[in-house]
Formats: sequence, C-alpha cells, structure tokens
Amino acid sequence: MSQPTHYQTIETTGTAGFEDRGSRFIGYAFPVKSVADFKKLITDIKKEHAKATHHCFAYRIGLEGNEYRASDDGEPSGSAGRPILGQIDSKGLTDILVIVVRYYGVTMLGIPGLINAYKTTASLTLQVTPAVRKAVEKNYTLQFDYTKMNEVMTILKRFGCTIHSQEMQLFCSFEVGVAVESQQDFYKQMKEIQGLTLDVLR
Repeated sequence: MSQPTHYQTIETTGTAGFEDRGSRFIGYAFPVKSVADFKKLITDIKKEHAKATHHCFAYRIGLEGNEYRASDDGEPSGSAGRPILGQIDSKGLTDILVIVVRYYGVTMLGIPGLINAYKTTASLTLQVTPAVRKAVEKNYTLQFDYTKMNEVMTILKRFGCTIHSQEMQLFCSFEVGVAVESQQDFYKQMKEIQGLTLDVLR
C-alpha cells in the first residue's frame, strides 16, 4: 500500500450551537497534533463551561487515523462520542478534536434524540470550520554556513517547505518539513550546496 501524499484537516477553530427541547448543545472544533493538545483543550472547555451537564468529544490523530477516542461523558453509551466521531470520519478529517458541550433542559431526549443532537451539533460545527488539504511531509535537519543562507532559502521557498525551527549564527541549523512527493528533488538540490549537511528525522 502506497504512502498517502495528502490529508484533510482543519487549521482554524470553529463553533456552532443547536437546541432541542430545552437542551442546549455547543460544538467546538480544534486542530490537534497530539493527545497532549487534546488534554489541554478539554480542560479549558470544562473550565469555560463548568456548569454544563456533559462535555462529550471525539478526536482522530495521525496520517493513518489509528489514534482516536470518543467519549460519551456520562450520556448513554454510544449516544454522543460515536456520533461526533462519525461526523469527523464522514469528512475524512484527521488531526482534529470536536467537543460538544450540553446544558440539560427540562425534557429527556432519549437515545435517538441524543444521537441526533450530538451528530447535528458536530455537523454544524464542521460546516463552519473550513477543511484544508495538506501535504504529507518528511522532516529534515539542515546545517550550513551562514554564507549559504540565500541558496538554502531559495530552495526552501521553491518547494514550499515548512520551517519548524531555525538557529541562525555563523553556522546555521534548520528543521524543515518537505512534501513527500517532492523530497527526492529537494534532497538532490540541497546536496548540491557545498558544505551543507542534510539528515532525515522521520
């Protein structure tokens, strides 16, 4: 099976609301790269909505989408987290967290009503949060003399590389992300710069 060259995710946050028989649902979508990102965001939302009845969520992380979790947070099993995750998957998204906060109304919704409410809130939230198609990248470290800066930057711009970190002194060190579909050409052109050291990170 060939490695994917692109994936769908979000780069901005989004929020939307839904009401049903007195219960109020508020959805939030966040871009995440790790479980640590998720833990911080769910903590922040729980603080912001401390009086809410439930803080249900689902996330999916990674190019293979193997890292995921769905939580009903006290709602009947399968009535909240799974519908939220279903909306994430229906759009083919990864590196994303969707949280749906519920303030309980005066009427019980029943399991079908809950499934519809959480699904609808997640769907509305994703509708207002633009999806983006991003290139799968391979990370490299570059080390070179400062006099080679213009040559290096020209190639980085040519290939649309992501600069993750940079240290510029007499001898410079960069960590960059390169689209996997263009890494061979990138590697070839960088190796033509005299004295530059190039190593793959992952």
